[in-house]
Amino acid sequence: MQPFHYHVFVCDQQKAEGLPCCAARGSATVIDAIRKEVAVQGLGDTVQITACGSLGLCENGPNMVVYPEGVWYSGVTPDDVPELVRSHLKDGSPLTRLARRDPDTVRAEIAGNRDRYVASLRAKDAAGSLPDDFTQTIRGYQESRVVLTAIELDAFSAVGGGRTATDAARVMGSDPRATEMLLNALTSMKLLEKKAGVFANTPVGARFLTSDARDDARAALMHSVHLWSRWSTLTDCVRTGTAVSAAESAGRGAAWTESFIAAMDRNARERVPHVVRAVGVEGTSRMLDVGGGSGAYSIAFATANPSLQADILDLEAVCAIAAGHVERAGVSDRVKTRVGDLRTAAIAREYDLVWVSAICHMLSPAENVDLIRRCHDALRPGGRLVIQEFILDPDKAGPRSAALFALNMLVGTAAGNSYSSDEYRAWLERAGFHDVRQVRLPGPSGLMIGQAD
Repeated sequence: MQPFHYHVFVCDQQKAEGLPCCAARGSATVIDAIRKEVAVQGLGDTVQITACGSLGLCENGPNMVVYPEGVWYSGVTPDDVPELVRSHLKDGSPLTRLARRDPDTVRAEIAGNRDRYVASLRAKDAAGSLPDDFTQTIRGYQESRVVLTAIELDAFSAVGGGRTATDAARVMGSDPRATEMLLNALTSMKLLEKKAGVFANTPVGARFLTSDARDDARAALMHSVHLWSRWSTLTDCVRTGTAVSAAESAGRGAAWTESFIAAMDRNARERVPHVVRAVGVEGTSRMLDVGGGSGAYSIAFATANPSLQADILDLEAVCAIAAGHVERAGVSDRVKTRVGDLRTAAIAREYDLVWVSAICHMLSPAENVDLIRRCHDALRPGGRLVIQEFILDPDKAGPRSAALFALNMLVGTAAGNSYSSDEYRAWLERAGFHDVRQVRLPGPSGLMIGQAD
């Protein structure tokens, strides 16, 4: 079986700094260029492009192989791509100036690289060296802090389409020497580019990290900036069993609230298509969005069902933010805000659907039992409670995102946690829900759904 006429494998192997590899020689830009050129040439239905591990020709990368002929290419640059795609993938004529013509030479080069790699592994093992990927995990905080500082100082907006470090520092209100060090680090991470002392944004920074970008995510990412200090207390939190600094969201100030809701809104907008499909809106006329934040889910459900009315229950400061989102979405006639504390609010039995997203992880088990009971009391007979959360496996050792998020709750709340599917099922059934089921969604969170008596 051959579903595609050509299958192109391009090495994108990343090795430790100082070792030759295709990634260090720009394979990512070559892969991107090939994909774009294949699309431009109208070859998307006949050419499959796959990034792969080492092809063994590390000193001469970026390397690629085109099948079914098995033509090997080395030293491919983005400038070579239009000619290569047109000649080989469109006209069927391999590009001889880049093709490796001597199989024996290729085999010998691969064998030599393999032997050197095995020898280096043995030497590292004999020396008791830490594995490279583990070392990178240990040092991962460094790159994270570089990006968070750049976001906090709005460095990407300051750089814009091109500025020297001195000019960018003037805009940022920062020290020129330190700013150049920061911008150089961002350049090494491929978030900026630098030519003749002038820094400019790469596509990621230009699209997501500048104040004039359509998809500017800085407001949402400031939530991660605010989390930094809390994660630095993890050791003390593990010793004591609870967060050791500051109050929860109600007492953290307007800046924290705004960045938190912006982050939740961005996450929600990415997930609403999956959620609406999984939950459905047929037969639902009244919805309660508990701790609804920006109102993104209420807006999505109301948009999907023109007859649906939704209430967003949240704190006063959050309701003010949600009201703005609702008005901009054009559904303020059907989506309303209700000021209240989800921990204590009593709600009348008037809803077909109660939606609880990213709330249960903030609460203790006892608080979740109480919340789920009150959600049951808010539902008409046959109504549904839908909880969206990071849901742990029964043994609580995964998924990784949920296990790590449990620690995020440890450092940030009095008694929050990630909980398992078994725990949610027990709480729902205890409150009187039946037909309880788990629905897995793309991404880190899933749904627990129960039907009221």
